[in-house]
Amino acid sequence: MRILVTGANGQLGKDVVLVGAQKGHHILACTRYELDITNQLQCEEVITSTKPDVIIHCAAYTAVDAAETDEDGAYLVNAVGSRNIAVAAEKIGAKVCYISTDYVFDGKSSLPYREYDNTNPQTVYGKSKRAGEHLVQSLSSKYFIVRTSWVYGVQGNNFVKTMLKLGMEKPSLQVVHDQIGSPTYTVDLAHFLERLIKTEAYGIYHASNTGSCSWFEFAQAIFDEAGLKPELLPCSTDKFTRPAPRPSNSVMEHLSIRTNGLEDLRPWREALHEFVPYLITDK
Repeated sequence: MRILVTGANGQLGKDVVLVGAQKGHHILACTRYELDITNQLQCEEVITSTKPDVIIHCAAYTAVDAAETDEDGAYLVNAVGSRNIAVAAEKIGAKVCYISTDYVFDGKSSLPYREYDNTNPQTVYGKSKRAGEHLVQSLSSKYFIVRTSWVYGVQGNNFVKTMLKLGMEKPSLQVVHDQIGSPTYTVDLAHFLERLIKTEAYGIYHASNTGSCSWFEFAQAIFDEAGLKPELLPCSTDKFTRPAPRPSNSVMEHLSIRTNGLEDLRPWREALHEFVPYLITDK
């Protein structure tokens, strides 16, 4: 398949490109320099000239706190940019795989969120990503919307890297215990996306490594895997005030993966066990 990847230098995009190439696909890796998704004319020119079979749309405005004071910037990238990709893809009959987020929900449910539960984003970031979902759904006839959560990988900044750095530098750390979610390793998510886009099982998917934990439990697991022993103290969310509220519950049910007979992602702890030694060795 010919696969065009937007945001190809990003945390997820980098692994989508690598996994796609390993699987023998022809990959068109587009960073913001090759493809500015906010430029509709450029999107049309690049996509109609390269004629991909599918576009995996990883490019996004992901600065959750900054988005609270940069609403236009968040919507320009996450909504307008996604519209541009969907419109251009539809002209050549390409599939669109839009990467979304648990932030489209309010995080207040006591149960994991299913794909077709009502959304209720509480942040500008979440609202702009939900707007991108709406546009892709209305403008593309062949779309996958894949919501994920708590993403980490080799590329970019993430919780695992931050904890490893702090665990080596500080004797004691406080980590919130009242937010739960499912950590997601970018390599595992990239493999899932590669399997998904080969199908015509269009629709909305929740994809993360299976199982769930709190940020505190996630930090404990990271230190266990790295052999670090800082004092780890649980604290509540109100200890860390941020411009954008964080969801208390980010756990998402994988209903669509099951009902479409697709292979789910492995447990989050297995993925972390593979990643941490790799990251330390790589350093």
